Amino acid sequence: MPLSSRRRLVHRSSAVAAALAWVSLMNTATSLLIERDQDLVTITMNRPPANALNAQLIVELLEAIRRFADDENPPGIVLTGGGDRFFSAGGDIKEVVGIDVARPRIRFFHELLVAMENYPGPIVCAVRGYAVGGALEFLLHADYVVADAACKIGFPEINHGLLPVTKGMRRAVEKLGVRAAQELLYWGELVGAERAVAIGAVNEIVATEDVASRARDVCGALRQKDRKLFHAIKRSLNLTAQMSDQALEEMTVADLDAYVTDESSINVRARFLSKNSKG
Repeated sequence: MPLSSRRRLVHRSSAVAAALAWVSLMNTATSLLIERDQDLVTITMNRPPANALNAQLIVELLEAIRRFADDENPPGIVLTGGGDRFFSAGGDIKEVVGIDVARPRIRFFHELLVAMENYPGPIVCAVRGYAVGGALEFLLHADYVVADAACKIGFPEINHGLLPVTKGMRRAVEKLGVRAAQELLYWGELVGAERAVAIGAVNEIVATEDVASRARDVCGALRQKDRKLFHAIKRSLNLTAQMSDQALEEMTVADLDAYVTDESSINVRARFLSKNSKG
C-alpha cells in the first residue's frame, strides 16, 4: 500500500477512534445491531422509539461502514431501523443546543454521507414507516430503497429551526430534481409512499412484512455483480457534483453556526420540543 494511502488510513482510524471516545461519554450501549451473512450485512439502527440520529448513532454508523469498506471483499449493506413505525425520525433535535455539541455532530454526519456515497458495494435501505430529515438523506445516498406503504419521507427541518446538511440538499436536487427538492425543503411537509416513488426517493413499495427480505434480495443481486465494475459505475454516477466535499462541509458548518445561535431558530426548536413533550 502506498505511503499516502497508509497515512490516510491512520488519520481516518484516529479520527473515528476520537469520535467514538467523544460519544462514549453519552452512552455505553450500542445503537446498532449488525448481522453478517457471508456477503451481506444488515445494519439495524436500534434507538427506540424513533431511531433518532444522535451523535453516537451517527459515529457508530460511520465506523461500521468504513470498517466494511476496508474488507478485501466489501459486503452488500442493508440499512434499516428497528420496529415498524420508524426507519428513523432524523436528527435528534435535543443535541442542537449549542455550537460546541452541534458542530462536531454535523461534521460526522457529513462524513457519514461521504462514506455511504463512496462505499464500494451496494447499500440498500429497508424502510418501514417514517424516514425524515437526516434519514431521508440516507435514502438519497443509498443505491436502492425498498419501503412499505406506511412510509413517509420529508425534510421538516425548516419548520423546526434547522437545516439538512448541504451535501444532502445537493443530492436531493440530483436525485429528485429541483422542483421536487424545493417542494420538500421549502415547505417541510411529509409525503407518502406513492409520492416518494413518483419523485424517485424510493424504488419500490412492498408489504411491511416483506420489506427486509426484499431489501436483502435486491442487495444480494447487486452484490453478485462484478465488484470492480459496480464500484466504477457507482463512483462515476456520484462524480456529477460541482462542489468538493470540503466545500460542502464548510458551507454546512457556516450555516450551522448561524441557525444554532439565531434566536428565532432557537424559539422554533423550543416550541417543537415543548409540543412533543406534551404529546
